[in-house]
Parts: sequence; C-alpha cells; structure tokens
Amino acid sequence: MKRLVALVLALWSVAFVRDGLDRIIDETELPALVHATAPEVRDRHGELLRAYTIENGLWRMNVSADQVDPLFYEMLVAYEDKRFWKHNGIDPQATLRAAWQAVWNGGIVSGASTLTMQVARLLEDGTTGQWGGKLRQMRLALALERQLSKEQILDLYLGLAPYGGNVEGLRAASLVWLGKEPRRLTPAEAALLVALPQAPESRRPDRHPDAARIARDRVLMRMAEAGIITMEDARAGQSDPAPLGRYPMPQIAPHMADRALALGPGRHDLTLDRDLQLALEDLTRTYMRGRDLRLSMAVVLADIETGEILASVGSPRYTATEGQGFVDMTQAVRSPGSTLKPLVYGLAFDRGLVHPETLILDTPVQFGTYAPQNFDGVFRGEVPVRQALQMSLNIPVVRLTEALGPAHLMSALRRAGVNAKLQGGAPGLALSLGGVGVSLEDMVQLYGALARGGQANALTWHENTAEEPLGPILTRASAWQVGHVLAGLAPPPQSGPPGRVAYKTGTSYGHRDAWALGWNGKYVAGVWIGRPDGTPVPGAFGGDLAAPMLFEVLGRATTRPAPLPPPPPETLLVSRAQLPAPLQRFGPRETAPTLQLTFPPDGAKLASGGPVPIKLRGGTPPFTLLANGAVVGTDLRGAAFFAPDLGAGFTTLSVIDAAGQAGRVTVEMQ
Repeated sequence: MKRLVALVLALWSVAFVRDGLDRIIDETELPALVHATAPEVRDRHGELLRAYTIENGLWRMNVSADQVDPLFYEMLVAYEDKRFWKHNGIDPQATLRAAWQAVWNGGIVSGASTLTMQVARLLEDGTTGQWGGKLRQMRLALALERQLSKEQILDLYLGLAPYGGNVEGLRAASLVWLGKEPRRLTPAEAALLVALPQAPESRRPDRHPDAARIARDRVLMRMAEAGIITMEDARAGQSDPAPLGRYPMPQIAPHMADRALALGPGRHDLTLDRDLQLALEDLTRTYMRGRDLRLSMAVVLADIETGEILASVGSPRYTATEGQGFVDMTQAVRSPGSTLKPLVYGLAFDRGLVHPETLILDTPVQFGTYAPQNFDGVFRGEVPVRQALQMSLNIPVVRLTEALGPAHLMSALRRAGVNAKLQGGAPGLALSLGGVGVSLEDMVQLYGALARGGQANALTWHENTAEEPLGPILTRASAWQVGHVLAGLAPPPQSGPPGRVAYKTGTSYGHRDAWALGWNGKYVAGVWIGRPDGTPVPGAFGGDLAAPMLFEVLGRATTRPAPLPPPPPETLLVSRAQLPAPLQRFGPRETAPTLQLTFPPDGAKLASGGPVPIKLRGGTPPFTLLANGAVVGTDLRGAAFFAPDLGAGFTTLSVIDAAGQAGRVTVEMQ
C-alpha cells in the first residue's frame, strides 16, 4: 500500500511539474519575430540589382527557402542539430551528453544548443555563457517550437545568423563572402556558410582566412562522415580556395534604384533586364574611357510594344566626382536640339501641308525679328521635304512650325507625355530647333510613339505601376513616313547597312548637348552626351559623338533581326509629279512674275578681279543673292545690281525673290 501511495505521489508530482512547465511555456511572450531587412531593387526576372543597408549600416536581407540550395539545409542540420526535426526545442540526448562530459572532464567539452535555442539567443540578442541565459533560451526555444513550424524556425535562423562584421543572415553572407546568391552552392561554399556563424568574428574571411578555411574543411569532413556528401566531394572542396575578402554588393542601375527607393522601403521590381543593363553600363564606361572626365552620358532603352524600360544608364560612373556621376542625366532637363524636327514633319504630314516629296524653300526668311539660320550658314534653295529632314535644315522646319503654329507643336508634346519646360511664356518658332527643355527619358517616350505608328504610351520602369495609353499624336501613315525618311540616313561608319534603324541626331545651342534617338523593329533608344553643369563642349555634335553609341546600344539589345515595319495600306507612296498640285510645293500660293536671271548666262566665262553685274527679268523684290550657297547680298531691289568679286574658279550664282522663286547659273571666273 505504501508503495502504491508513493507511486501515485510521484506521478502526481511529475504531472504537477509538467503542468507547471507547460503553463510557463505557454505564458512565455515571444520577442519580435519580424526584423528589418535591406530594401532591394530587382529586375524583371527577380535578379538583384541593388540593395541598401539597414540601421547601423547592417547588411540583413530577406531570404526564403526557395532562394537557398537544399544542400545547405542538409549540412546545417547534420552539423549543428542532427535531431532538429524530432526534438521539441531541447535535445535531451545532447544535453545529457554535454552534462556528462562536463562532469567527467571538469569543464565544458561540447555544447547542447539546438538550432531552436540558437534562434532564441539571436532573438533576445543574449549570451550563452551564464546558466540564467541558457535556461531562458531553453524556455524560449520550447515556446518557439509550440508556436512556429520547424520551417519557420529555420527561416529565422537564416535571416539572423551572424556572419562577421556588419553581415547578418545567410543571403547577405553569401553575397558578401561568395559573391553570389545562395541558390546554387558547391559543397565547399555551403560548408563555409555553415561554419561561419559558430565564430563569426574569429573566422571572418577578410581578416582570418586561414581560420575560415580550417573551419570549412572541418565541416566538409563531418559531412562526408555523415554521408551528406561523398569523401571525394569533401576532399575536392578542401582544395578549393577559401575567400580572402569581401565581394562588393551589386550596384546595378544605381540611379534607377535610387528612384525606386524614393517610393518607399521594401522590395521593388523594375522592368529592367539585368544582363542588358550590365552590358550597357559596361558599354557606356568603355565608350567614355579616355574622354574629358567632365563629360557624362545617359542611355535609355525601351521595348517599343510595351513601353517598358529595359535599361537605363544615368551616367558612366555613379560615384565619380568629376562629371557629377551621381546626377541621373536620363531625368535632367536639357535642350533637345534638332531631335524635335521629326515630330514637326509628322504633324505637317498629318495636316496635309507637305509630303516627303514636296519641295520646300531653304532660303533666307524672317518672321518678325526672328531670322533662323541653318547650322552651316548655307542656303540650298528649293529642296524636297525628305532631304530637308535628313539634312536637318533649320529654315524649312521653322517654315512648317509657323504654318502649324508653335502652340500646336507644344500640344503634341504634351499629348505624347513629354514634360516640356519653356524658358519664357508662350512657345515660339524656335521651339522646333530645341527652344524647350526636355529629359532623355521623355524624348525616348516621344520616339517610341513615332515607332509605334503615332500611338503615345508612357514609358514604365516599375512593375507596380501601370500607365494607361496616352492616345495618338500622329496617324499611322504620317508616323511611318517620318520613320522611313529617318531610316534613309546613312548610319555612322561601321554600324551596318542603312535602312535598319530610323534615327535622328541633335546638337543644342553652344554644343552643350549631343543627342541621338532612334528605333528598329523592336527597341527604341536614346543617347545624351554633355556636361551636367551645362557648360559648352566645343566640337561636340550629335552625329559624331552620340550616333555611334546609339547604334551600339540597339545592336547589343537586338539578338535577332528586327526590321522596321512596312507602310500602312493608307500611306501615299508616289513621286512628286504624281502628288496633287498643292502638295508639290510648300510656300506662297499667289502668282508672281516669273523670275529670270538674264546675265550672266549659264556657263559664261568672266574675268575675275572685280564686281560681277547681275541682271534680272521679272520676280518679286526684294532679292537675295547667293554665291555657292552663301549669302552675298540681301534686300536687293531693281533689275540690275552687282555681285562682289567672286575669285577665280567655278561659282554658282543664285537669286531668290520674295515669293521663293529662284534663278541659278554657273560661271567660270578666269
């Protein structure tokens, strides 16, 4: 009877202790399980472009099971806590073994911390040197096991384990010490990542590479003995060189990443393509190598159909002081030079003012006090619109702008989503020559509309933003005509045959900005080169400086042929002679007396060394006299006047009247 009573009391005591322990565990308040992780910017495929440190400059990055090689999990559990999947937070066998060894040897020989207990220590940021701390961790470990799954506990370990210096968590450690994501690990790499948290400071590869290697090799041999890897893999892993320092964290598309971070913390998924972005960043640095360090360059590449930006380079050197590399020049407001001319011609095609084969005057003209000049100072008389656009002549495009109205051109820019900045109040005729401020990204958006058959869409760069189509700015036929004319431009040397890329270059006033924008059948791109502070770059021309880079950019992006589209069915494809009479010439419609240059006769040989008499019949004064395309007399009236000494050799004399009529002869001065 006494034995029965003793047994009952013993069982009751055990139950009482168990219930008390259960109550203590259930009442245990878990510390915060969610910790700040680095803001991340990723590309369209989920690849890391850039990450940012959290408080105190700490690298701690979000990590999930699908981002980690399963081999690491196997090695971690086998090395640190082989009964992890079976115990409830405390491993009784390991605890008894550690206690017995401590008693037998008079000191601690091996530890009994489970992975759950290590997580408890990391959550409380505590120590294991005191019994009080150890007991508290055991209690918290039991509570964690009751409220979390084993997978969740492992996730906490992967996110918080120390890896030396300012590195916490497996993913940050893999990037810093291995230079790669932990998705695919060799046995040697997995072993290093298992070994480092045991003594993160004394095994840091950048400070103690030998200690890191020895610890790694020890893990490899234990894993071979446990059957996780073969002995051959273990020996091969031991022969692998251990890391000797830190790898830099990825800093791809830094300007675009900064824009994303400004939207808020967390993860940002961009439309960029990591491989393409890296290729263009490398191309930009190579292209600018050896040039003036004060120069910067910006590149934007987008998919025509979707409007998604696939690569964006804000400067060649993000951290460079010279050239202000930290300034994102894809967003800077600059003068676009001649790159707005295609839009003017497209609007003129739409209005029925001209056709690519229409003749238009490239002659001296004045609108009030504004007298535009061509870039080279030469006047070419009557030229086809196609040639005027390809040669980027200023006077014809200003004539068209005057006919359209500058306000309508400004309206078209706004319909295309271009945030154009005017210096003064109302837009003037100089608008078509670059008298407005725009960004490179805006210009690529505009050229994307030309490439898309006149349909304007906002460029997108962030996966969480979806822009509605902006609407048409040109008809399909007019947009195609513009592209067809631009595709007829000769490419830069060694850039392939003509006809594959429709492009336009531009140079702003004072050689401050060199531009090139264009598209093929799949991509639209833009290149800007200049100084961020806006000072002139003597000798910089868009055609010489930016155009070759544009073709390089499109070439890197286009892995398969991307021909330009065929003309829409409604496109008017005829010669000038087949055009309706009003479209054969652009200019004054009134009838003027026919202008004839009666002296000197064409082909005449005249003595040089003095003025040359000029005689006219008909025409509407005042007259302008040109010699070899250069103006030598203006506001001439009457039927006879003199040209200055022309010098020896052949000279083409041209007289243009107020109605745009021209007479031309070639003489030889002897």
